Amino acid sequence: MRRLTRAPNIAIAALWVDALLHAGIQASMQRYYLGAVAGELPPDQCLPEVWISDDAQEGQARELLHALQNVRQRRWTCACGELVEGGFESCWNCGRPMPD
Repeated sequence: MRRLTRAPNIAIAALWVDALLHAGIQASMQRYYLGAVAGELPPDQCLPEVWISDDAQEGQARELLHALQNVRQRRWTCACGELVEGGFESCWNCGRPMPD
């Protein structure tokens, strides 16, 4: 087994593990409940960790993790003049869908 990365919180770690499993990479989360001892241990040592079972899949796992961490964000201007950023596909101001 090999530690792939530390995650900032349990929710993100669970999403990363799920994405890895969906890609056929056997992964698990470790240190799930260690956040409860933060203060007794250094906080960075209490973060949840993502581990993979097969060292041969490390390259593929790191590529997938990099893609998940660096999703391209959209930025577009709606016909109403509102600047819409991020993953939104409709304008928060007027509800128009993102243009093609």
